[in-house]
Amino acid sequence: MTTRRTKSRRSKKEHFLKAFLNKYVLTSQTFPLICVLATLGVMFVLIRMKGLEQDYRFSDLSKKIKIEETENKELKAERARMLSIKNLKGFARKYKLKEPNEKHIIIIP
Repeated sequence: MTTRRTKSRRSKKEHFLKAFLNKYVLTSQTFPLICVLATLGVMFVLIRMKGLEQDYRFSDLSKKIKIEETENKELKAERARMLSIKNLKGFARKYKLKEPNEKHIIIIP
């Protein structure tokens, strides 16, 4: 008999839940409202996730930009060292070069 009582209690609870859903939640007025609110909730979460994803991408790109700027500065410093007067004079002596005269100089406007 105990099993019958628990089944009857469960069925009453299930029946009450079904009646509540049919009477209040699944009506023609409340169901569309629930669907709209659920859709808005899902869209809010998706938009927040997309924002976080873009923030991570922006952070990665800004780190890469800083690295490239540092590398660019190092390369400019190396170019300046290579084109220093001391190095140029050393290259001229090494390859037996002399200063150009007026005929050798070409001015590009």
